[in-house]
Amino acid sequence: MSCICKTFLGAAALALVVLPGQAAGLAQEAVCTNPVYLTVDPGSMDYAPRVAEILRRQQVGVTFWVSNQPTRNGEGSLGNQWGGWWKLVAQQGHEFASQTYDRVYWRGDLPGYKTTFRVKLGSGSLAGREFTYDPPKYCEQVERAARRMEDYTGKKSLPLFHAPGGNTSPKLLASGSACGYAHVGLSELGLLAHATPLKVAVEGVRSGDVLMVNLNAANATEPWALSNLEPFILALRERGLCFSSLRQHPAYKDWISNHGG
Repeated sequence: MSCICKTFLGAAALALVVLPGQAAGLAQEAVCTNPVYLTVDPGSMDYAPRVAEILRRQQVGVTFWVSNQPTRNGEGSLGNQWGGWWKLVAQQGHEFASQTYDRVYWRGDLPGYKTTFRVKLGSGSLAGREFTYDPPKYCEQVERAARRMEDYTGKKSLPLFHAPGGNTSPKLLASGSACGYAHVGLSELGLLAHATPLKVAVEGVRSGDVLMVNLNAANATEPWALSNLEPFILALRERGLCFSSLRQHPAYKDWISNHGG
């Protein structure tokens, strides 16, 4: 067995060891008057189990943005080997929303009387290639990731999506809305990644902000969250902020209720 395979299986085993005892769910903060909405991009899954343990320890529920990103075993983050882990995370009380199955990056609207987009795939067998998508094709990507999570967890994904990279257009957003998914953008300082100093992150957050913890590590370094997420959570609580689900976000609450979320 190769070292890569052993490492991957070790990570999966950790995921299954850490979480089952916590399957009863996350405690809810009784009154959340200054909410922050925390989300997670799990990346290659190498660090997702360790971040899930931090969230369990701090009793913080998040929304995981799901897409089939490359993993060490080549199967992808939405492959069957991770299905049991996703189910356990759902039992803890976390939510899920789509980031398109093949991590589809919008590159621009194409001219013409029909709505079409230039896109680039970030994962899958055609990763790195550009294509022309129409609204149904884009919606198929959004829905496929959401359905895969429902198959694994038995829990309906939120009718929300986040375009990879955050780049969109009014036509792309209208296409998502037409197939039942509202787009969630991040706040100005919402991306928590390896280049974000902890002090800047803590001081920059405001009540109502939507934040994304990015677990895609750059240049073989560990992601920001491993050393910063727990002190970040504690510091925000000291400032009087609390953590709430996108399900309760005033901009999406009615949409989710009206679209079966």
